[in-house]
Amino acid sequence: MVRFLDNEYIDIYTNMNSSRTVLEKVINKGEEKNGSVEFKSQLNQDIHLADGRRESLAAQLKYRIMSGDGEATYVIGVSDDGDIVGLEPDKFKESIDVLSLLAREVDSHIDDVSTWETDENTGDNRIVGLVSVLNGSDSTNDTNNLIIGTAGHVDHGKSTLIGSLVTGEADDGEGGTRAYLDVQPHEVDRGLSADLSYAAYGFSDGETNHMDNPNRNSDRSQIVKESDKLISFVDTVGHEPWLRTTIRGLVGQRLDYGLIVVAADDGVTQTTREHLGLLIATDLPVIVALTKTDMVTDERIEEVEMSVEKLLRHVNRTPLSMERHDVNTAVNEIENSVAPIVRTSAVTLDGFDILNQLFKNLPKREQEKGDFKMYIDTIYNVSGIGPVVSGSIQSGEVEQGDELVIGPYPDGSYKKTKARSIEMHYHRIDKAQAGQMVSIAIRNVDLDDVKRGMVLQPNDAEPTATKEFEAEIVVLNHPTSITDGYEPVIHLETISETAVITPTEKNMLAGDKGRAKFKFKFNRYNIREGQRFIFREGSSKGVGTVKKIID
Repeated sequence: MVRFLDNEYIDIYTNMNSSRTVLEKVINKGEEKNGSVEFKSQLNQDIHLADGRRESLAAQLKYRIMSGDGEATYVIGVSDDGDIVGLEPDKFKESIDVLSLLAREVDSHIDDVSTWETDENTGDNRIVGLVSVLNGSDSTNDTNNLIIGTAGHVDHGKSTLIGSLVTGEADDGEGGTRAYLDVQPHEVDRGLSADLSYAAYGFSDGETNHMDNPNRNSDRSQIVKESDKLISFVDTVGHEPWLRTTIRGLVGQRLDYGLIVVAADDGVTQTTREHLGLLIATDLPVIVALTKTDMVTDERIEEVEMSVEKLLRHVNRTPLSMERHDVNTAVNEIENSVAPIVRTSAVTLDGFDILNQLFKNLPKREQEKGDFKMYIDTIYNVSGIGPVVSGSIQSGEVEQGDELVIGPYPDGSYKKTKARSIEMHYHRIDKAQAGQMVSIAIRNVDLDDVKRGMVLQPNDAEPTATKEFEAEIVVLNHPTSITDGYEPVIHLETISETAVITPTEKNMLAGDKGRAKFKFKFNRYNIREGQRFIFREGSSKGVGTVKKIID
């Protein structure tokens, strides 16, 4: 297992196996002349990538791959005689980097890395690992990755709906399929999501690709590998105390569409209205799923659907009942402020054919042009790999080995780093582009200094560090009036930071529009004109657009 920042455990990017059986089996079998297994005590950049040695090692790798019918297994940290010597984490990372470069030279890629401590009892921090290298380049640059954010009231069935969608399995009526998304023990025990969850399924030649077990990383990787269209879900939190987390999921990811769920037995709630308002504020096309239709009468379904239609019209969205219209109409009209409404049941799988058809045919929304930029959402420390940051790519393209900068740091500076490797839903890829959700392993940075809201950009970019800006805002809700010194939290991309407001027009009330200066209270961030954001404090909320960078 791999230690996460907050003393939780996450199995990402590499598998730290509790059992050494797999490792021991490979070592006991040993290297064979015509086999696919190769032992390496260490791979060093200065030595093994030098002229002559590099070509020889690349040819050796190609031979091992051919001997294994397209797959080779490298054991790193083991001598030619099969003795486990292990490597310090930095040396192990360097070995993986070298092997990755060799793989690319022979049109192959690293598919999986599994690591173990050399001696679990002594805790000497030395690592031995198994690396699977597969034939063929593994770029998913052309993969159509549709990113959909879910929202809605607690216990309205968001996670269950997504769990049944990605597996194709009917729920047991007790929320069984939601277990594929809730990962923290307290989430499982209480049956309430408390953090963002991620899931995916896909389509290949029009056919649906489901996962047998979304909790198995190999299943997720296989979906990415086999699908020409990938559907990634960002499942947000419905419980009111975690509204900040919900906003992070809806604002911090490069979502293409919003999927809001309304339970037929409960109907529209204040949280439904609030979450729908967030989706509208971020200018997202909206799809509504009426869930739990198996639990109520047809009359009740009609009643709830009518209340949803009324709510949609109130926010200038045209409801489109999928009971009366076809999928093509919904796909063609959704960009014109039309919101499809689909009646669903995770127990009977009613409505799932319609959702699948929608997701299969909905287009990827237009992405920003320009150089590579990714706002960092989550930070991991992965044993044998090092710092890994994840997020949705805002613009441009990134390739394994690219020289990057990360920041801004508190003093406004940026540090040089490098994209060691890239993953999409646990599947290693050579490069990724705007609109895709990825994890990127980086080097030469201190994990404790990396924060959510920082950006990754090319090394030759001219990154900014802004403390103060001017924006055009709309006050959606406020109990009194907004005056100088008001301090809400700004949610812009993955940035979540308290800012001090100075309105141009004094005493702004709910419903007012105007200009205001915002000054981040603690840190500087990379922002630009035209970016939209949400600001909130308690029940007070507003939306804004950056108009001028002051500092």
